[in-house]
Amino acid sequence: MVKSPGTEDYTRRSLLANGLGLTPPMGWNSWNHFRCNLDEKLIRETADAMVSKGLAALGYKYINLDDCWAELNRDPQGNLVPKGSTFPSGIKALADYVHSKGLKLGIYSDAGTQTCSKTMPGSLGHEEQDAKTFASWGVDYLKYDNCNNNNISPKERYPIMSKALLNSGRSIFFSLCEWGEEDPATWAKEVGNSWRTTGDIDDSWSSMTSRADMNDKWASYAGPGGWNDPDMLEVGNGGMTTTEYRSHFSIWALAKAPLLIGCDIRSMDGATFQLLSNAEVIAVNQDKLGVQGNKVKTYGDLEVWAGPLSGKRVAVALWNRGSSTATITAYWSDVGLPSTAVVNARDLWAHSTEKSVKGQISAAVDAHDSKMYVLTPQ
Repeated sequence: MVKSPGTEDYTRRSLLANGLGLTPPMGWNSWNHFRCNLDEKLIRETADAMVSKGLAALGYKYINLDDCWAELNRDPQGNLVPKGSTFPSGIKALADYVHSKGLKLGIYSDAGTQTCSKTMPGSLGHEEQDAKTFASWGVDYLKYDNCNNNNISPKERYPIMSKALLNSGRSIFFSLCEWGEEDPATWAKEVGNSWRTTGDIDDSWSSMTSRADMNDKWASYAGPGGWNDPDMLEVGNGGMTTTEYRSHFSIWALAKAPLLIGCDIRSMDGATFQLLSNAEVIAVNQDKLGVQGNKVKTYGDLEVWAGPLSGKRVAVALWNRGSSTATITAYWSDVGLPSTAVVNARDLWAHSTEKSVKGQISAAVDAHDSKMYVLTPQ
């Protein structure tokens, strides 16, 4: 696929050579809801729920352990040891179970001496050994955090694990989590499959909106094989309204962010399921063109976000960040359509289509809510 400079395929050279992440990853991670309170029963039950509730069939494949899964000390051979009290069967057995459901298992480590919780070792100086351990267990995804890093640049620490994973004998999705500190969008494409562009999200409107904005400025750097990551989803955790969560999910989907559910899917309510299971919104995120949508117009608290999709279609979100209902208009000139284009406008949340729309699309949008469309030229 590598061609001479100046041809469109030349950029392929710089991608991480594991062939993964051609669309943003979808799945679940333990941190946002459970923090350090995770065990093998939770992971098995989450895998069960992912399948039984129909989320797996929609593309949610990764079941990812975050921090706190290992013992504080390595074994005499220097290997990471799953925590005996919470993962008595070990990670290999857990991976086998998750794989038996048609899902993939993710794990967590840190490019430092200890992880962020300081309850388990980091992988700094043990990269090759830990990568081989993860591969031997059947791990499919590694989130690699940035705590206790001895003030060594991420540009030095992260490539070591990247190479170790490539040499581990298993294809493992590599998620960089250095919180956007050294602008990873500019250098991480050849190191990992996704990179955090922000500090941690929390379950609040102010945190979610600021993550969206911080992530947006790096839109042009994302593409198949390497994605900007504004952090995991808070949908269903209770700190925002259903309206706010709809905006959260819509913007993450449009921005080609990883869609990693952060709530307890075993007990999620109907409203949460309705948001997370919207196949039309998911399809925007997973579109094979792989171009990150971005904020194209701002009118005070009223915003238009848009991005191209395959088949000359365009995804558009009208987002009201103000405190009262307002009409938002997206003009074709703002969203990348020819001014003469006539489109069919599919409303992805109402599941309805308006035919032969010309020049612009307008809607009254409630406070903190958003409308999302796919515009298909006739």
